[in-house]
Amino acid sequence: MAGDRLRRVNEALREVLSARVAAGLKDPRIGFVTVTSVETSPDLTHARVYVSVLGEDEEREDSLAGLNHSRGYLQAAIAEEVRMKRTPTLEFLHDDSIDHGFRISELLEGHGEDSASLPNPSESHAKDSASLPNPSESHAKDSASLPSPSEGSGR
Repeated sequence: MAGDRLRRVNEALREVLSARVAAGLKDPRIGFVTVTSVETSPDLTHARVYVSVLGEDEEREDSLAGLNHSRGYLQAAIAEEVRMKRTPTLEFLHDDSIDHGFRISELLEGHGEDSASLPNPSESHAKDSASLPNPSESHAKDSASLPSPSEGSGR
């Protein structure tokens, strides 16, 4: 039950923070930022806010610095909109899972281009199976050498 409550708190915090960041903060260092997830401690005193930033490393660092500078304003926004006994202290961290996903996509796309030069496994399977004897033909040969049931077994 506590895990479900914590999940709902995390989602509520993410929604409030996403709305406030999307509405625009006055800090010019904050670029195109998306709040991807929030992880709150079980006692609800701390919250790690994972964000993805569109841009290079320097823009990412500037955006994280701007978000950390706006921490008080964002905590006040949470206190206004989410009914909680205590407002958690926010810690902004870069979420590199999106970068990791892009890297995997690039690798898969690169592999797709390389796979055009590789042999098709179904074609090689068809070639291998063509050299094998056909089981129905060998069964027909075996059954031709057996006496038919009408010839009888002499009983």
